[in-house]
Parts: sequence; C-alpha cells; structure tokens
Amino acid sequence: MTEAGGASVAGALEAVLATCAVGRCRVVLIEGAAGCGKSHLLDAVAERAAAAGALVLTAAATEDGRREPLGVLRRLVGSAPAFALPRSGAGEGDGDGDGDGDGDGDGNGNGYGEPAGEAMRAFCAEVCDLSLAGPVVLCVDDVHHADAQSLHRLGHLVRHARPAPVLVVATVSSYAAKTQRPLSGSELARLPHFRRIRLGLLSREETSRAAGPGAGRTAVELHRLSGGNPLLLGALLEEDRAAGVSPPPAPAPDGPFAAAVAACLRRGGPGVLEAARAVAVLAGRATEPLVAGVLRSEAGPGGFAVPAVSVVLALAELRACGLLDGLRWRHPDVPAVVLGDASPRVRADLHRRAALALARAGAPADAVAGQLLAPRADGARVPVRPEDFALLVGTAEDLLARRPREDRTGQAERLLELAHGICPEEAARTGVALRLAQVAARRAPEAAEQRLTALATGSGAAWPEGAEYRSLLAGMLLAQGRVAESAASAAQAGGDPSCGTPFGTPFDTPFDAVLDAPVGDCESLLGSARLTDAGLAPLVLAVRTLLYCGRAGSAVPASLRVLERAEVSGVVGWRAVFATLHAEALLRAGDVRGAHEHASAVLDALPAGGGGVFRYAPVAVLVEACGALGRYEEAARHIRYPVTRRVLNSLYGLQYLRARGLHRLAVGRPQAALADFRRVGRTLQVWRADRAACLPWRTDAALALLRLGRVRQARELAEEQLGSADGRRPWVRGRSLRLLAATGEEGGRTVVLREAVGELRCSGDRLETARALADLGRALCADGGRARGAALSRAAWSLAREVGAVALRDELLSGAGLSVPAAPGVPGVFGVPGAGVPEPLTASERRVAELAAEGLTNRGIAARLCITASTVEQHLTRVYRKLGVTGRNGLPAELGSGRTPAVT
Repeated sequence: MTEAGGASVAGALEAVLATCAVGRCRVVLIEGAAGCGKSHLLDAVAERAAAAGALVLTAAATEDGRREPLGVLRRLVGSAPAFALPRSGAGEGDGDGDGDGDGDGDGNGNGYGEPAGEAMRAFCAEVCDLSLAGPVVLCVDDVHHADAQSLHRLGHLVRHARPAPVLVVATVSSYAAKTQRPLSGSELARLPHFRRIRLGLLSREETSRAAGPGAGRTAVELHRLSGGNPLLLGALLEEDRAAGVSPPPAPAPDGPFAAAVAACLRRGGPGVLEAARAVAVLAGRATEPLVAGVLRSEAGPGGFAVPAVSVVLALAELRACGLLDGLRWRHPDVPAVVLGDASPRVRADLHRRAALALARAGAPADAVAGQLLAPRADGARVPVRPEDFALLVGTAEDLLARRPREDRTGQAERLLELAHGICPEEAARTGVALRLAQVAARRAPEAAEQRLTALATGSGAAWPEGAEYRSLLAGMLLAQGRVAESAASAAQAGGDPSCGTPFGTPFDTPFDAVLDAPVGDCESLLGSARLTDAGLAPLVLAVRTLLYCGRAGSAVPASLRVLERAEVSGVVGWRAVFATLHAEALLRAGDVRGAHEHASAVLDALPAGGGGVFRYAPVAVLVEACGALGRYEEAARHIRYPVTRRVLNSLYGLQYLRARGLHRLAVGRPQAALADFRRVGRTLQVWRADRAACLPWRTDAALALLRLGRVRQARELAEEQLGSADGRRPWVRGRSLRLLAATGEEGGRTVVLREAVGELRCSGDRLETARALADLGRALCADGGRARGAALSRAAWSLAREVGAVALRDELLSGAGLSVPAAPGVPGVFGVPGAGVPEPLTASERRVAELAAEGLTNRGIAARLCITASTVEQHLTRVYRKLGVTGRNGLPAELGSGRTPAVT
C-alpha cells in the first residue's frame, strides 16, 4: 500500500499523533494517485485524533473552489465544534502576501485593515493559543486545489507553530506533487518535523485480502482490472456483488465502477482527463508522442493544449492510479467512461486532432480514416475544415491504393464526399466529383451512373485545366453505354472525338473508336492492363471491341479473364460489369445456357431498387437467352421494365429494347416487335452510332417484316445492312445473307445460305450458324437434295442441342421429321470425346467429317482436301465407328475454333 507497506503507514501515523500529543508540531503530506486511499487515510487520522481528545479541523479543497479567496481556511474554521474557537478575524483577510513562500511579507491584504503578513501571523498565533488546551489537528484533503491565500497561511503555520502541539495533515495527488508542490517546497521538505507518506497501488496479495471470500472474480482478474486501485477495486466488487451472477456482467455505464473511474480522472490533476481522452480516442494506436500530438494541437472547442512535459506526467498519473498499463487500458470498459462525458463537439474535435496526429506520424490510412469518419453522439460527422482537404483526399487515395475491400471503398467514398464539400475551388471540386464516380463504380454500376449524370449535365461547372478530365469523363460515359453524352463530352474536351477511349487512332465518333479499334491493341490491353478505377473504362471498351468485331471466339475467353480478375479483387461493381460483358460474349458465341447463367447471377447480385440503367444490360441478355432456350414465360417476366427517355439514352436501354422485340417476335407479335426494332434504329441514327456490329436492327426488322408478309421491305433492309459500314464483318454479313436468302426465290437460296453458314462459322456464333444450317437444309430439301438437306438439318439439330437452343431444336424436330439419336454419348464437338465415345477424331478425320456434315459428297470432299475418294471413304468409316453413328445422317456439326471452308 505504501513504499514501506501498510503496517509502516499505520505505525508512522501513530508515532506522529503521539508526538503531537506531547507538545510538538508535526506536518504530514499524504501523496498518492487518485483513488489510492489518501482521503480514507486522512479520515482515519481525524477519527483517531478526535478520539484522543484533539481539536480536529477539516476541509476539502476543490478545483472550483480555487477561485474563492481563503475558502479552505474558512472551511477549516467552520468545521470546528460550537464555541471551540474564539471569535477571530485571522481567517477573514483576502490579501495574498508577497508570495515569497513564508507569507511574512508586507502585502496589502486587508484582513480587518491589517497587512497580509500580520493576518497570517495572527492566524498562526490563534492556532497556537488553541493548542494550549490540547493538540490541534488540521486535515486538508486535496490541498493542491486550495486557494493561494489559504496556502500562504497554512505554509506560515507549519513553519512557525513548531513549539505547539499542532499537527497539519494534507493530501495531494502525485501529479500535483510533481508540478505544483503545495506545502512541499524545498525549504519545507528540509524541516525536521515534516514527513511525507506515499501511497501506492495494492499488490495482488493485498487485492485478494481486500476482496475477501466469495468474490465473483479471481484475485488475479480483480488486480488486472483495477490495477490495485482501492477505489476502483471497491466499486468493481460492489457491482459484482449486486449482480449476483458468475461470471459478473460488464460494469453499468452509470454504475459505481464508472463513477469511480470518473472520480479518478477528475481528481487526477490538470491535463489528466484530457490525456485519458486522447488515449481513448487513439484506441490501440496510442503512443506518448501521438497523445502529445493530439493534445498539443491548436486549441479547439475543448480549449486544451497540454505541454509535452505535462502529457508525460498526466500519463504517469493514469498509470499510478491503475487505469493504464503502459498505454493499454486495464479494463476494456474504461474508454467508454472516459469519452462518455465529453460533449459531441469536444469528442468530434478529439477525433480530428487524432487524425492529424496519426497522419503526421505516418499511420496507416485505415487508422486516419477511422478518426475522420468517427460518428458523433448526435449522429453528425467529424467537422472538417478547408485546410483538411489534402488530408481527406490523400487518405482516400491511400485506402483505394490498397487491396480493394468493401469497407475501405466506403470509407474512401465518404472521405472524398467530405473533401468535395469543403473544397473552396470549383475546378478542384469537379476533379473530386469525377474521382467519386470512379469509386462509386466499385460499389455498384448504377451508383457511378448517378455520379456521372451530375457531371455530364453540369455544363456550367468549372473544370481543371487540360482536356484529360473531360476525356476521362467521355471514356467513362462510353463505357456505361451513354454514347451521345460521351460524344458531347469529347467535343467539349476540344480534341479528337474518340478521346477517352483506350485507343489513340482518330475516329469520327467515340462509338466508332470502339467498333473500329485494332483488335491486336485490345487483346494486348486486356492481357496486360491492371484492373483499377482508371483502367475500368478502357478494359470495358476493349472487351466490347472484341464483341463487335466478329471475334466471339476471342471475346469469350478475354472477358472471362477480366471477370476472374474482378472476382479476385472482391469489388462488387467491377464483377457485375464484367460478368454482364461475359454474358454478352457467350450470347454472341451462341452459348445461350452460359449467357443465361451469368446474366441471372448479375441480376441476383444487383441491389433491389437501384434506379439505374445498368440492369437493363443483363436483362437484355437474359431475355434473348430465354427465347433461345424456349423459356418464354421467364422472358415475359423480364420485359416489364419501363422504357423511359433516360433508358433510351443508353446503349443498355437499346439492347433491352431489341431483346424485347425479339421476344415479341417469338410469341407471335411481329408488329410490336417491328416498332421496337425501328425505335432502336432511330435512336442509333440520332447518335450517329448506327453500327450493325453492335445492334443489327435492320435484320431484326426484316425478320419481323417477313412474318408480316412484307417481303420487299424485308429484302431492302437486309441489302441495306449488307451495304453498311459493318456489312463485311462475318457476323453482320452472315445474318444479312441469311435474311436475304429468306426473301429470294427458292432456287437461288442455297448459294446465299452456304455463304451465310461460312460467314457465321467464322464469326463464332454457333446459334446463328445452327439457324443458317437449318435454313440451308430446308433449302436443299426444297431443291430436291433431300439426302444432303437431311444431313445439314441433322447438323443443325446437333448444334442446337449443344448450345442449348431448345426452341430451334424442337422446331427442327417437328418441322423436318428428324429422329433423336439413341446413343447418349454423341459429342457436340468433333474431337471432344464424351460418354460412350472411345477415342477422339484425328485432325484429318475431323476435317472430312465436317465437310460430310455440311452435305458434300465423297468426291466433293476429295476435291476440297486434295485426297482420293477412297481415302475419304476410309476416313468416314473410322469416323462412324468412333462416333457411334450409322452414316452421314448421324453426324453432328463441326464446331471447332478455326474457320471452315464455305459449303459448296
């Protein structure tokens, strides 16, 4: 309990009281941290002295009472029993002497008209006169809070009452003893009748004895939580006993333990509460330099700026009273108590100071952001100032530079919002707004749409110097399918209309820059570029280039690779964007099952009620895939989205409108479908983006016109599409030729359809290839080539089955009288063995089988491959055996990745 132990303290006090009883003056200063038992010991001294017949005068100084002249002296006098003191004016003066330490100066105090020095001598004389009748004991608690006048008189008394039986006992906090040294100047410490008693924390054994039997916690735990502070220990035991359960619950916010902690902080001394709050707000990152940095910052609403030396002493006091172990709180609930009584303004200012201190010390961005975004008790945020702009932006960028994580992205976005709100320069605010749009794309594509809308419509806003910000906006808008807005932004940048795209070659419009970009550049970009906020738009545009250039075979693996990187990053928004692009690529390649799966996953992951246009893209894929899969009821559930003007301002909306038209065409509503297709065309023409490689609305409309019996108009649209800018691209050309054949005479269809099959095979679209093969098979049958027509119909059926095109497969079965092969192991792609296939085909066998499936005779195959007819027959014999089929009618379609020769 003390430096010498509890027994030594008791013995020392007994000796002091005995010495005073025989007529000697004594001065005792009880020093210790808050809660260590100073007041309790002082009360014990007062009780023992009173029991021994001494006159006991007591007073407790308070911090508020420090401004009351002679307040402690008045309380000492007022504590005496009635008639114990003679009437005296010794304690009534308000002079403060000359401040020389002994109070004997000739200050101008006016205690009954007397100088201050005379008043102090009079007070000393009266106390000595009282001691003639018996010992006089003066007990002053927390003497470091006493007013200056009372301290001067008490100081004079302890120096000059030596012959009299007067005992002065005072308590002082260890913090104040080191800084103020009340009643303990160097002269006083050398007096022979002066004694200092230092109280410390309880040891583990003393804690165990104080707790007694039946405590709800072990002595080790009690000592760890209380630090051996008797006040904290008693409060903890009181709450534990009141709870009556084991293990005891956490202390109540307004219970005895919280009150004891508050008392320790309040009585610890100047700066102790502030230091405790700084440690609490810094949480586990507190260090002495950081605490000093928090408290030495410019004074805020709390009005505190503690010198470095005082910070060290304040932390020492917190350790001395058992609240801190190093810079770690012994009890986990203490920080809540420490910060609980701080006003919202003071607490918010503490968080801001902590953020500044942490940033100066080079702390991780998470720690700085945690302080800047700490919620206030009133629900508001930490009040930041214009000078904090660089701190907010820098911290946000540090967060975004680390491995993407949802909480970091949210923190960065909120920091940028704060920076945007306090930035005094409009151009800088625009730059932050653009960065916010990039960051919002991590959270959800629709969130980025909303951010970009404000930028794209704010024509009067100031922009940073240079065209790069406008170009960046143009690229982001184009990546979102906002073609017209992208073109307008690119024009405002004052440069090439294709700026903002990842390609340097000049084009007429940003949309042309995507459709006509070099494929090699796109593949290189997709293979090397990192997936970042700035790299998102270029990667999206590069995937679209592969999609629209007729390279579905390249677009599928490329989009999958980027999707896998997005999934590894864990960024929800990026994953949604690239999953949708991958679904589009699968649909363009004819893999309707895969497209349906990915598009459904995107829709399931998007937040409900997002209010953006992005969701129209996966819905469009899903509706078109459902049509091919024969799931018309499911498709009908997804075409209920409204087509507003805002939706039509985006490529996503036009994709949805086209998909809705295809569904209406499939369910027998060609007139409504035609209206949708024509609306798509009108919008694209307004945008100057009428490119069939993206949206082939003319062939769609031609198909609807055929259903309506308007053959001539259908033929005109098909020919118009063939003559368009994309008319020579395999996918566009193949679809156009197929529709052109449907509008021609029966005898001339086969030639056109053979070319359509070749072009569509080259494009990699297996579903469109199957449709063209089916048309070719029917045309051959109509021309009298029933065997060759049946073979091609069989190839179309096999291909439709493989890609999951249930509607086409069922159509072929019902329309051509085809029989389904009984062998379950018939593979969908030559050379890829399946169940029941013993071995794969060789390259030569695969080539022969492909041409045979297209309807060529053995002699035609021999001529094409420059081999003999006998060799062709031998190859086909092995092919039939390996595939388990009986002849040409059982051959599935060849769907290899390379381009095959056109059917002749």
